[in-house]
Formats: sequence, C-alpha cells, structure tokens
Amino acid sequence: MSSQATPSAVFARVQASLLRQGMMQHLGVSLISAEPGRCVLAMPYTDKVTQQQGGFHGGAMGALADIAGGYAGLTVAPEGMEIVTVEYKINFISACQGGELRATGQVLKAGKRIIIASAEVLHLGADGQTRVCAAMQQTLMPVPQNY
Repeated sequence: MSSQATPSAVFARVQASLLRQGMMQHLGVSLISAEPGRCVLAMPYTDKVTQQQGGFHGGAMGALADIAGGYAGLTVAPEGMEIVTVEYKINFISACQGGELRATGQVLKAGKRIIIASAEVLHLGADGQTRVCAAMQQTLMPVPQNY
C-alpha cells in the first residue's frame, strides 16, 4: 500500500475486502482497526463458532487468525493486489467459551513476493478476563485482484 495512504483509506480497503468474505460474514467477524502492518478483528461467541463441548471451535479460531494476519499483509501490499495464504501454523493455547475473540495480525516481514505475518488470538471473557487462546504464523502471497 502506498506510504501516502491515509489511516481511513487503509481501514476502508480492509473493510471492503472483509465484506466480500461470506464465511467471515457468516461467523460475525468485524474489523476493529487496520493500519499499515497491523489489523485487529473480533468474532463474537455464537452457536456458529462452537465445537461439541461448547467452546470456540479451533477452525473458527484458525480462520480468524488467518484473516487477521492476511489483512495485516494486505495493508502493506500494493494497490490492485489482494493477499492469499500460502500456509499457516497455529498453536491452540487454551479453550475459551463465551465473550468474544480478538485476533491481532502483525506483519513480520514484507517482501515483494511473500509476506510473513503472525496473529495472536485473545479471548475477552464476559467476566472481563483476557487470555491468549491461540498463536499463529503464516506465509502470504500478493496476487492481482480479479474482480
């Protein structure tokens, strides 16, 4: 993204892409903040994101982390490019139920062909407690937009 981009333009670029993601819309994911190299997303606890024991499903946590890191990467990608995930590795640290999840994606290295990002997923409990529930690292690749 151009170094001339305003904070509102960075947010708008990420928000427009997020709104095109049917899965993220289905899961209730919302954009909290976006700035060059960093993105924060939230996902509320609902029956759409749970596993059989009532906790947040690992697939939902992984999707949230992947998207947060991917959008952090998008904030540093040139205009006219989108981001796709090449691979990611996630550690599930603790089971969480209720409240919401917040994933913060951060660019670790932005190259011309690949971008390395990480994401930390926090659980914000209804009781005000916050704890880390997952940590992820990923490799991203900028690709031309095709819409």
